Amino acid sequence: MKKLINEVASVVPDALSGYVRSQPGLRLIEGRTIVLRADLEAVTGAGKVALLSGGGSGHEPAHAGFVGKGMLTAAVAGDVFASPSTDEVLDGIRAVAGPGGVLLIVKNYTGDRLNFGLAAQIARGEGIETELVVVDDDCALGSAEETAGRRGIAGTALVHKIAGAAAEAGLPLAEVKARAEAAIAAVGSMGVALSPCTVPAAGRPNFELGPEEIELGLGIHGEAGLDRVALSSSRELTALMVEKIVADRDLAADTPVCLLVNNLGATPPMELAIVTGDALTACARQGLRVERVVAGTLLTAIDMAGVSLSLMRLDEDSRTALDASTAAPAWVPATCPAATSVVPAPAQPTGETSTGEGDPTLLRVTLACCDAIIAAEPELTRMDQIVGDGDIGRSLASGAEAILAAKPRLATLSGAPFWREVGAIVRRSTGGTSGPLYAILATAAGNALDQAEGAAGAQLARAFAAGVEALQALGGAEPGDRTMVDALRPAARAMEGTEDPAEALRRAAQAARDGAEATKDMRPRRGRSSYVGDRVLGHVDPGAEAVALWLDAAARTL
Repeated sequence: MKKLINEVASVVPDALSGYVRSQPGLRLIEGRTIVLRADLEAVTGAGKVALLSGGGSGHEPAHAGFVGKGMLTAAVAGDVFASPSTDEVLDGIRAVAGPGGVLLIVKNYTGDRLNFGLAAQIARGEGIETELVVVDDDCALGSAEETAGRRGIAGTALVHKIAGAAAEAGLPLAEVKARAEAAIAAVGSMGVALSPCTVPAAGRPNFELGPEEIELGLGIHGEAGLDRVALSSSRELTALMVEKIVADRDLAADTPVCLLVNNLGATPPMELAIVTGDALTACARQGLRVERVVAGTLLTAIDMAGVSLSLMRLDEDSRTALDASTAAPAWVPATCPAATSVVPAPAQPTGETSTGEGDPTLLRVTLACCDAIIAAEPELTRMDQIVGDGDIGRSLASGAEAILAAKPRLATLSGAPFWREVGAIVRRSTGGTSGPLYAILATAAGNALDQAEGAAGAQLARAFAAGVEALQALGGAEPGDRTMVDALRPAARAMEGTEDPAEALRRAAQAARDGAEATKDMRPRRGRSSYVGDRVLGHVDPGAEAVALWLDAAARTL
C-alpha cells in the first residue's frame, strides 16, 4: 500500500487537522473528530437551525468540506468507512445546539442511522430539539426491498446545500426539515467504478475488477452494485445511468433538473469533463431541462476511479437554494448550462493554388512515408514511453493519416506548393512538438524550392537542407542533443553533391539510420528525454527513429 499517511490509526485525526488548519472558517473540537463553523455564534446566537451531518471518513471533501455558512454547522467524522459512535454524534449535537434546534442529515447506512438516531433520542431527553432526515438517493438497486434499503450517496451533497440555505434564511426547524425531505424525494443517483479503493487499515483493494470490467451502480464504500459489466464508452455509460435515474425517479420530459457529476476520487478532470458533456447530452435525449450543473469532487470513495451522476427535480425553492451563497470550502457552485457552447471557427485560407498537373512520383513517395509511420505507431509509442511521454506514435500517425486523407488535393500539386500544403496539413493535424517541427521542415523545404535550380537531386538536397536548418533554428536542437536532428542533419549532409534523387534518398536513409542508432549512446540535452537523464541510454530516440523510418520508405519507393 502506497499512501501519504503517518500511522494508520491517526489517518482521520491527521486529515481533519490538516484540513481545518488550512481553512480559516473551520474549527476542530480538541480531542474529537468534529468540525465546526468558526462563527458558530452566528447560528446559535441568532436562533437559527443548526445542521449536523457526517459519517465514515474516506469520502473527502465530504463532510467537513461542507461546513460553513449556508451549509452545515458541523460534521462528525468516523473512522474510514465506519460510522462515528453515538457519543461522538451526541458531542456534535451538544456543540451546535441552540434555540433554533438541530437537524441531523444522515445517509442511509445502518451504522449511521443507529448512531445518529440514538444520539438524537438522547439529545431530546436533554431538552435539545433534534430532528433527523435520512438520504436514500441510490437508484441502482430499485426499491431495495431485500436489502437494508436504498443507500445514501452523492445526492447527499445537494440535500446539504438546500437544507443549509433554508437554515441560513432563518426558517424554523420544521420547515428546514420539510425542505430537506423534499430534496431527498427529488434526487436520484447512480455510480460507476473503474477501480476499487484501498482502505488504509486493510492495506489492499476492497474488491477486484478485471482489466476490462467495471462495477455499475455500486455504493460509496465499494459495495456491490447493480452489475459487473464490460467497460464501455463514457457516452454509453452516462446514457445508461441517466436512463436508470429517470426511470427510478419518474422524471417526465420537460422536467427541470439539477445535474450533479461527482468524482469518486481518482477520476482525472479531463474524464470528469467528458462525462459531464455526455451526461448533459443524455439528459437532453431524455427531454429533461437541465437548469443547474454541479460538477466536481464532492463525495468520494477514497481513491476509487469512477463517477456518480445525480439528478434532482427542481422547483423555485430548490433552485434558489442551490444558487444561494455559501462559505463551505468544498462546495462546487452550481452553474447554468450554456445555451450555446460553440462559436464558428475562423475562416481558413483555401491553401496552395493548384499547379494543374501534380507530381505522381512525389505523391507516391510521400504516401509511402505516411504508411510507414502509421504502421510503426505502436513501436514508436513503446519507445517514447521509455524515454518520454508516450505520445509521439499517435501524434505522427495523426499527421500521416491527415496527409493520406488529402491525397486528392495533393495529387494536383507539385514542387514548392506541394510541400507547403503538406506543411499546412501537418501543422493542423499533428499534436505535441512534432506538429510544428515537421510543418517547419516541409514549409521551409517548399520555400527553398521556389529558388531551386539545377538537377532534380541537387534541388532535393538544397530543399531538404533548408528545411533541416529552419527546424534547427526554431527548435534549438543540435546534433548530439538526442533528437530527430541526429537523424535529419546526417541525412541532409549525405544528399549533398548527388544529382540523382533516388541515390540522394538512398544515402539519406542510410545516414539517418546510422544517426538514429547513435542516439543510443547520447545523453539527452533537449526534448522530453532530457528530464529522464541516463535512463534513456541504450534506447534509440523515437524522434530520430521516425525520421529513419520514413526516409527508408521514401528511398525504397523511389
